[in-house]
Amino acid sequence: MLKLQLNQLHQSNRAPCPILLPNTLPRGGSGSSALPRLPFPASLRRRPRNERAGRIRASVVDAGNESTVASATEKSFSVTAHVTVKPTVGGLLSNPLTRGLDEITDLLGKTLLLELVSSKLDPKTGKEKPTISAFAHKVEEKDHVVTYEARFEMNRDFGDLGAVLVTNEHHKEIFLESMTFHGIPYGPVNVTCNSWIHAESDNKEKRVFFTNKSYLPSETPDGLKTLREKELSTLRGDGTGERKAFERIYDYDTYNDLGDPDRDEDLKRPVLGGGEDFPYPRRCRTGRPPTKSDSSSESRGGSVYVPRDEAFSEVKQLTFSAKTVRSVLHALVPALETVLENERRFPFFSSIDSLFNEGVALSKGTDGGFFGQILPRLVKAVTETGDHILRFEPPELLDRDKFSWLKDEEFSRQTLAGVNPMSIRLVTEFPLKSKLEPEVYGPAESRITKEIVEREIKGVMTVEEALEQKKLFVLDYHDLLLPYVHKVRALDGTTLYGSRTLFFLTQGSTLRPIAIELTRPKSETQPQWAKVYTRGYDATECWLWKLAKAHVAAHDSGYHQLISHWLRTHGANEPYIIAANRQLSAMHPIYRLLHPHFRYTMEINALAREALINAGGIIEISFSPGKFSMELSSVGYRDQWRFDNQSLPGDLISRGMAEEDPTAEHGVKLLIEDYPYANDALLLWGSIKDWVTDYVTHYYPDDSLVASDSELQSWWAEVKSKGHPDKKEGWPALGTTSDLVQILTTIIWVSSGHHAAVNFGQYSYGGYFPNRPTTARKKMPDEDIDAGDRESFERFVVKPEEALLECFPSQLQATTVMSILDVLSNHSPDEEYLAEEAEPAWKEEPEIVAAFERYNGRTKEIEGIIDGRNADRKLRNRSGAGIVPYTLLKPFSEPGVTGKGVPNSISI
Repeated sequence: MLKLQLNQLHQSNRAPCPILLPNTLPRGGSGSSALPRLPFPASLRRRPRNERAGRIRASVVDAGNESTVASATEKSFSVTAHVTVKPTVGGLLSNPLTRGLDEITDLLGKTLLLELVSSKLDPKTGKEKPTISAFAHKVEEKDHVVTYEARFEMNRDFGDLGAVLVTNEHHKEIFLESMTFHGIPYGPVNVTCNSWIHAESDNKEKRVFFTNKSYLPSETPDGLKTLREKELSTLRGDGTGERKAFERIYDYDTYNDLGDPDRDEDLKRPVLGGGEDFPYPRRCRTGRPPTKSDSSSESRGGSVYVPRDEAFSEVKQLTFSAKTVRSVLHALVPALETVLENERRFPFFSSIDSLFNEGVALSKGTDGGFFGQILPRLVKAVTETGDHILRFEPPELLDRDKFSWLKDEEFSRQTLAGVNPMSIRLVTEFPLKSKLEPEVYGPAESRITKEIVEREIKGVMTVEEALEQKKLFVLDYHDLLLPYVHKVRALDGTTLYGSRTLFFLTQGSTLRPIAIELTRPKSETQPQWAKVYTRGYDATECWLWKLAKAHVAAHDSGYHQLISHWLRTHGANEPYIIAANRQLSAMHPIYRLLHPHFRYTMEINALAREALINAGGIIEISFSPGKFSMELSSVGYRDQWRFDNQSLPGDLISRGMAEEDPTAEHGVKLLIEDYPYANDALLLWGSIKDWVTDYVTHYYPDDSLVASDSELQSWWAEVKSKGHPDKKEGWPALGTTSDLVQILTTIIWVSSGHHAAVNFGQYSYGGYFPNRPTTARKKMPDEDIDAGDRESFERFVVKPEEALLECFPSQLQATTVMSILDVLSNHSPDEEYLAEEAEPAWKEEPEIVAAFERYNGRTKEIEGIIDGRNADRKLRNRSGAGIVPYTLLKPFSEPGVTGKGVPNSISI
């Protein structure tokens, strides 16, 4: 009864809101997403889109709207808005006091104010028409969604609905999902929001949401032009002040927040970006004050700001989220430290196996129930004793072949089908040569000689013939790592070399490792040391070879994590996201194309700066470069990163792994036919490019539209000048539709396929850490023999297995990294996979709907093609005894750690 009286009171107090119908006859346009639209003749497609798209839609009316159409000649008509809001744990209805107040005001219908904005100017004044407003009142709560309803009286000359202004008068923020307006003659009109709406008490500024209709800047309806520009200005901010959690401001800053010198002088780190020494992409500005002890460093207090709409959904928060990683870092790691010594090695290989069998018993005071909730795969409760066990799931590599990690064949195969298939490159000149200064780092020429190579390939051909036939490939970490060798060696519990690993391509399209060169540069007290290791013909050489491979695997792990993964996906992408939100309106078709590929990236990057790549974080304590890890990432950016080489064909060609071939399916011919990563990646690349081409040519049928698009040009200019200002080369022009397709395909590929290839196999390949140790803690036992120190070598000769175990990560390092890799390899239940679901705005255009259906169909076909390849016994790099099939680029996956699935965005 009370609710009925309140509703009656609300209805009686609501004054009618005049609004006008369009005063011209409807014509064909995008119309209702529920009905088809006949395609325009080709001759009309080059006309300006505000002409050819049309917005007057008498013929596009749903079956329930006959009465509204019949009343179109009347002065006004009623429009009903249905608004969906998701209740949130941390927002609306979270606090009992504010929950009670908000429930009362919801009953009164005074919590959510909507204002309708016309797309037309007032013909009399030449200014924006007055908005029409009404409060939405709560009508239903079902399946974790709250529905609100608002009613408007609209007059015929109001024009098309172009945008909605929203004011949230709840005491807390809410998550506004969508709005649908029924009763409009050309409707229904959909407005997709998926956004956090700040409380009016936090910020008086109204939120703006445009309808799902997309417009290029030149086609913006007159009534929306000012609003379009104003919203972009709001998102840019003024570059001052410390950002607040509810804000949506996008701005740039350097990586000056990795160190924590106020806590410990040893945690001071150099600023990355803005200088010649350490160039780097930019990250989102937070505006926190500088530290007390170093004015160039930003203080690290509280959570790291990201624009509010970049935050994880609550499903993702509960399944992965910052919460999960923080729990591992701040709860699990200390729990492990109470039962594992920091420097203690595994005494036997059987003790490594026990991690997957018996597990690690956490201390009695540990809240195992808590860990069981956040790490259900890893933490097992033993009910009989009340103990809580950290027991790891065996990765597929270990499950299929327990000894695969020891084999040269597997060591080589993983350069093509592992978690870092982006480092192997063709040898184009011999001997291998360094580009470092010889007077500082020693002779430029490698010690891997012609004689060594020809001996190891059994004389099947000469080195010259191998070069000519393109049979030699290399993992070359010599120049990248050599300048850091002595710096890293000065740290406790680790060591480092510069390394080169040479491979020979067999007739079966597999690689065979033939030589590893490890180098230590000269120092003030020691001359340069360098040695070449081969597979060996006696026990000692064979064991030294195993140790050399362990060092190379650690180098590859560090390069993978810092450059192939973090830099090339997370770090390089953040400027694209910031620039897009600052320069591309939410109604811009290119913004709507890119948006699903940007979701959650800034949030996961902020988490990484907080706890993974920061001073003293997981990367520094667990990977070979230690405290110099992010410096090394900067060197990789300086020496190796270029935008034009981030496209898949550009990357393959730059490494000599493919050649341009216009007759080939994807325009390139692979030098190694059975290159699982590249074979599958090219399928996805082609599918993405076809989709982007269809989408771009729909909105830009003529090159001149690309060149004249002010927002698009500002976005690309800002990516280069503000997002990547330290990088002057490798940027393509943006003047044609072809340019735009290549740029967008590259960004989408890196956000989806590239990231999936380097991320979701981390536990599969690194979960058994002897396969991919993250650090090498002991130098080669024969390094100091020439200097007269034979002690290490003699210990190695007596017990070579112990030398290998001492080289591997410590118990604490290994279990910590394994826990993190398990979390980071996980798909959340709300994962959004490539080509799986069309964005709501895309559904407004029938031609885009058709293009997306083709995209979805091609992507599903790729699933079957990859399955077929993995079943093909002729493809020895992905099929055979004990071989883990290559599934990292299979597009779809169920939740969990699956070793497959290509999400739209970098969300973990």
